Amino acid sequence: MTPDIQGVDHIHVYARDRAAAEAWYRRVLGLVRVPELAFWSPGRGPLTLANAAGTLKLALFERADAAAGSVIALGVDAAGFLRWREHLGVELGKCPDAVDHDVSWSMYFTDPDGNGYEITSYDYAELAKSLS
Repeated sequence: MTPDIQGVDHIHVYARDRAAAEAWYRRVLGLVRVPELAFWSPGRGPLTLANAAGTLKLALFERADAAAGSVIALGVDAAGFLRWREHLGVELGKCPDAVDHDVSWSMYFTDPDGNGYEITSYDYAELAKSLS
């Protein structure tokens, strides 16, 4: 029998300039350095960033040849979706399109290194009214 997975601990993200990436993640996603894990970051180790609640952690690695990888999907409620859309419009210079998936709504964007992000809400009916 497979043991239960209790959640996602962290996600590896690769950047060409870790300092610039850290500033972008702070400004756009509100992620900040985790002081207790900063000892890993010198050299090629990860710089760990997290949201205020500590429920989302990114391990930010610097690589000259950083290639975009998987899309990281972040879940929100309807109100959060609308706040994120407004916030991303300011930070990215334009609001990402709201994509209707029949049971959910999503927005897609990338960081400066091409890593993909998705903001998704399953509050479908509420968002359908707000977005029309």
